[in-house]
Amino acid sequence: MAFEEKLSVIKGAKVLMVGAGGIGCELLKTLVLTGFSDIHVIDMDTIEVSNLNRQFLFRKSHVGKSKAKVACEAVLKFRPHINIKSYHANVKDSEFNVDFFKQFNVVLNGLDNLDARRHVNRLCLAAGVPLIESGTTGFLGQVTVHVKGKTECYECDPKPAPKTYPVCTITSTPSKFVHCIVWAKDLLFAKLFGDRNQENDLNIRSSDASSSSSNAKDAFERKNDENIDQYGRRIFDHVFGHNLELALSNEDTWKNRKKPRPIYLKDVIVDEVIRENGTQSVAADTHPKSAMASLGLKNPQDVWCLKENAMVFLEALKSLFLRREKEIGNLTFDKDDQLAVEFVTAAANIRASSFGIPLHCLFEAKGIAGNIVHAVATTNAIIAGLIVTEAIKVLHNDSKNYRMTYCLEIPSRKMLLMPCEPFEPKKSCYVCSETPLTLEINPHHSKLRDFVNKIVRAKLGMNLPLIMHGSTLLYEVGDDLDESEVSNYEANLGKVLSKLPSPVLGGTVITVEDLQQELKCSINIRHREEFDPEKEPDEMVLSGWTQPAIVEKNDNAHDNNGVSTSSLTETTAPLTTDDDKLEILEAPITNKRKLSDVSGPRSGFSSVDQEKKAKRKVEACGSSDDLVMLLEDPVDSN
Repeated sequence: MAFEEKLSVIKGAKVLMVGAGGIGCELLKTLVLTGFSDIHVIDMDTIEVSNLNRQFLFRKSHVGKSKAKVACEAVLKFRPHINIKSYHANVKDSEFNVDFFKQFNVVLNGLDNLDARRHVNRLCLAAGVPLIESGTTGFLGQVTVHVKGKTECYECDPKPAPKTYPVCTITSTPSKFVHCIVWAKDLLFAKLFGDRNQENDLNIRSSDASSSSSNAKDAFERKNDENIDQYGRRIFDHVFGHNLELALSNEDTWKNRKKPRPIYLKDVIVDEVIRENGTQSVAADTHPKSAMASLGLKNPQDVWCLKENAMVFLEALKSLFLRREKEIGNLTFDKDDQLAVEFVTAAANIRASSFGIPLHCLFEAKGIAGNIVHAVATTNAIIAGLIVTEAIKVLHNDSKNYRMTYCLEIPSRKMLLMPCEPFEPKKSCYVCSETPLTLEINPHHSKLRDFVNKIVRAKLGMNLPLIMHGSTLLYEVGDDLDESEVSNYEANLGKVLSKLPSPVLGGTVITVEDLQQELKCSINIRHREEFDPEKEPDEMVLSGWTQPAIVEKNDNAHDNNGVSTSSLTETTAPLTTDDDKLEILEAPITNKRKLSDVSGPRSGFSSVDQEKKAKRKVEACGSSDDLVMLLEDPVDSN
């Protein structure tokens, strides 16, 4: 193809770019300098100071402004005549439907979470628009091409699942700082600021749990005559002092372990300081947005002493209740929420101090709590270049030269990039091949609400689900429903599956559909009476959808002492940067074929030896505490 013709295709292409963060800034710059002149950019985030070290389109004066809008304005300064449009919005919003996606020639992803990636993948499949996916983690990166009917979709292979720990490790016997982070984030923060009616193992400390029931019952309820300072001090003493006293009462637990040290506020902060803090009255709208700032703690890389952690804990708790009063009961942890990060850091450090675990600074704690591996600007630039390279191939329909490219160092071959041919669609994929799924469940015990939350939303990633059994509509979400329909579906949520208007029993088939994603799948129901409470706490097992859980070996699994053994997620995996997630996966044991196996033999850029060496290289990147990321070996997967 002549150069002029190639350039004409580039200039005439309409491109959708999702994400304007670390990869997005580099990608937008590369697109406009390559000659693309019709670009739309979607990003829901605003610019933070921490972005400025690598997201070079932003300046300090842009902090707090829309990433998408500022990025577009920045590139217009050196390419003023191009057509570029920004959307400060969530790509999952209803305006970005299949018809919206159909107007584009190619979609380029620079997202930071699995849920949004799956959503975009499904919309691209429904619209028939090619998708180029990407991610970076430190010095590692990858770019993959997904074309409907020609290559596998983003969901053809399972993605790494977070490492999990039994609750007994988190609540009773933490040995690593990450255990304290999980406790502070998933238990304490959720209990104080999230849904208090949700089941939470925070108060369980010993086999004699009944002894604490009277104290624990109302421990997190604020009393009528209690101001916020008194409430904060009482919570501190309860979770760091009283609960550990109860745990110590079970001597068997500590026969072969170092006993924790209960910490009460009076032992950390003198009464005069407590009273002084308690007398301060600050209006909710003027209370500091940062506990650190109000206490004069400036450097996030300083490790706070126990007293400073206690003061940050109290100040952050107070600020959250005063500034977020309307959100209390619905708050969830967000790594970009300064107060939330400060609270979790302080709480984790106080707990770590009790168990003799080294304390960490806020910078490190945020990285653990937010699954962050800090980004490298050069990696983002390399990946952005590779994205544009693959986009040009897609626009020219050059399928023989599509490549999945991994950015990683292979010293023995003097390689930094390892390209390999993409795979054909996986026949067992429920997203692009519409293969039926199988769900093992006890329909006499499990409610429709459990099925919707734990399977349809959490595992299948559907946002606006519609559930049918035969011709009976069991559940639907939408703004166009009248009150009677909403009331009817809400009533169905509280019923067990076998008691629904059209009973769901073993041997029946449920159809689940997301009208926004235009995704539809069938689920075969298989009745099962018993489940392993530790390995299968949800009492539901979905087959055909595979997301391997990575569970840490628990050396003390025999010593549960009556504590619940359901699992909590460890927040360090999968490894991600603070704005762009990398997922390098191990291939399942199947005989997958590359496109060249279908279209005939041809020379390629990579060999089995190269891919094996790359796999070993990525394995070496993981430490004993991290998720080991494995590169697919598409030839020797068995």
